[in-house]
Parts: sequence; C-alpha cells; structure tokens
Amino acid sequence: MSEARERILGGIRNALGRGQLDPNTQAQLRARLAAHSRNLIPARATALDDARSVDLFIAMAEEVQATVARVGAFSAVPDEVARYVAAENLPAELVAALDPNLDVIPWEMRPLLRIRRGRAEAEDKVSLTPCHSAIAETGTLMLVSGRETPTTLNFLPDTHIVLVCRCQIVATYEDGFDRLRAERGTGRLPRAINFITGPSRTADIEQRIELGAHGPRRLHIVLVEEDRVTASVEKSQQHKGAER
Repeated sequence: MSEARERILGGIRNALGRGQLDPNTQAQLRARLAAHSRNLIPARATALDDARSVDLFIAMAEEVQATVARVGAFSAVPDEVARYVAAENLPAELVAALDPNLDVIPWEMRPLLRIRRGRAEAEDKVSLTPCHSAIAETGTLMLVSGRETPTTLNFLPDTHIVLVCRCQIVATYEDGFDRLRAERGTGRLPRAINFITGPSRTADIEQRIELGAHGPRRLHIVLVEEDRVTASVEKSQQHKGAER
C-alpha cells in the first residue's frame, strides 16, 4: 500500500475512533469482497433465453425514450448512422471513441460522414461509442472509461449514438460485472463505470420531465447482430484482397 493511501485510510480510522482491524476481521472482509455476492435478481431477466433477452433490452430501452435500430452487420452501421443524423436534422460530423472495436466499421461507404476519433469537446454535437454490456433487466448501457473510451463522449454531445453487439446483451447488472472481471481481472477495473438508462433527464423544475439536463437529450442505440470477432476477420480479409 502506498504511503499516501495509508495516510488517508489512517485519517478515516482516526475519525471513526477505530484502530487497525484484527487479522480475522480483515480476512472476513477480503473474502466478502472476493465473493461478489449477487443481489435479488428479477425473474423477468434470468428466465429468458438469448432471443427474448434481446427483445426485453429493446423494450426497456425504448420505454425510457432511447431509440433502437437493429442492423445485421457492422457494414450496415454507416448507413444507419447517416439515416439517423439526417432524420434528426443533425450535422454529419461525429466524434467517435478510439476503441479498436470500432475499427471494423467501413466509414468509407458513407464519405459525407465526417468522423473524428478521440475525446469529445464542448462544440461536438454527436458522439459515437461502443459499450461494454447492455443490461436487459432495465434497458441500461454499461460503459467503461479509459484512454480509448473517454467519458466525455458519453455526456458532452447533445446526441449519443451507442453501438451494441447482440453478444454484449446480458440479463442483469451482475452479469455485466462478471463479464468485466473475466476480461480485466478484479485488480484492473476501470476508473469509472457509467450506467446509462435513456437520455439525460430531470424533473427538478415543477416536476416536469426535461430531457438533456445533465447530458445528451438523445440516445440512439444501434444493435448489431454480427459478432465483433467475425466482423474483424472479414474486414482483414477484404483489405488483403484489395492489396492483391
């Protein structure tokens, strides 16, 4: 443990009037943290097969004013994004995450779409990000922060477009955390995990719902049936064919 961390924790212990925990209590607490015990799980999520979980996710997302479009493959994403921004009268300029999972998207098919990769700035109107998991239980998106997925993309632009692979849809929040721990390990979790359920909203003023209060006023989900690994292999093969 670093000296700074030990100093902070020592100050907390002093404020609580408590000293170091005895070894037995420490062992019990470490075992509890390692167990990742689950909360009460609604049967409506866990009792469904994969196809019905997808249907539940879409229904719950639309219930909270998100819009959802289903496409068969990553090659169809540029057309769907172009259709959406045109339908909403939005600029054909997007700031997209640096996540390599987005590299399989053939943006060259829609040359009028201008894509910048990186973090969002105040003037950006539309962002595009991947997600880590999509929770069928509540229609919620689980997004993780990192160098390739800066959190500014989730909250600064007025419109947020999120790509969701069908294979990323899980039944519950606990399932999403299980996927994250399996990929990264408990000691390598991201600094921030954002759970996004529909566009930003508030009812603080006269109990009237206002969208876009603390983040995007539009949330559009592009649900891709194709697996990311398959798409990556196919794009690699296309590039090799073009080189020949």
